[in-house]
Amino acid sequence: MRAVARRPDRLYAGYALDLDGTVYLGDALLPGAARTVAALRAAGRAVVFLSNNPLRSREEYAAKLTRLGIPAVPDDVVNSSYVLVRHLLATAPGARLFVIGEPSVRSELESAGFVLTDRPLEVEIVVACFDRTFDYRKLQVAFDAIRAGARFVATNRDAYCPTPDGGLPDCGAVIAAVEASTGHLVEEVVGKPSPIMGRVLAERLGVPPAESLIAGDRLETDIAMGRASGMATALVLTGVATRDAALAADPPPDYVIERLDQLLPG
Repeated sequence: MRAVARRPDRLYAGYALDLDGTVYLGDALLPGAARTVAALRAAGRAVVFLSNNPLRSREEYAAKLTRLGIPAVPDDVVNSSYVLVRHLLATAPGARLFVIGEPSVRSELESAGFVLTDRPLEVEIVVACFDRTFDYRKLQVAFDAIRAGARFVATNRDAYCPTPDGGLPDCGAVIAAVEASTGHLVEEVVGKPSPIMGRVLAERLGVPPAESLIAGDRLETDIAMGRASGMATALVLTGVATRDAALAADPPPDYVIERLDQLLPG
């Protein structure tokens, strides 16, 4: 087991920064976030933002970051809906989908040429996402479609998304409901810590994984994906995970920091 350092003593060539609970919480930047991104960019380091949350497109995430004081463009962002669209275009172009999800992800999939339907016998793939409008009707359609032979994929397994008030049930809850009712396990999850998202991140960073660091607030997604990808890992204690959880992890993250600006060498 490696010892957990409080903060890095060097700069890396590339940085992958989780958004919810790491860069911001709700509509407020977390302490030190803007300063950190500005310092890394000024030092010529590649910076990419990550999110398992499909409620916004990359364009919307970039606009939010810019509005909060971190200038960004869509290519700076890798989120689960973007990875989902890329993955389905590569593996099932033009497939008929039933999407448990909100308008943003549905629009991205339709724009990519997928046919969305809620007729179970027409559905080829059931797609589960973070969906604040999830109800019994959607569960019934997913149930009928999967029992009729549809595949089952999802954006992410997060149990909840952190918010200033505590959190919102996330895609993990939707997956659990569909799995429990159908007896059919989800076949692919494209978001963190999936190697599917890991490959897209590596492409966007454009630097070797050994020269990259991922920072996030979840051991089971951010840290797990970084470790699997060969990146250094930093757990930020501004979101979900606690220091005790980090110290109990085997192996632990390379670094545990109180806030994002502790990524910068002291």
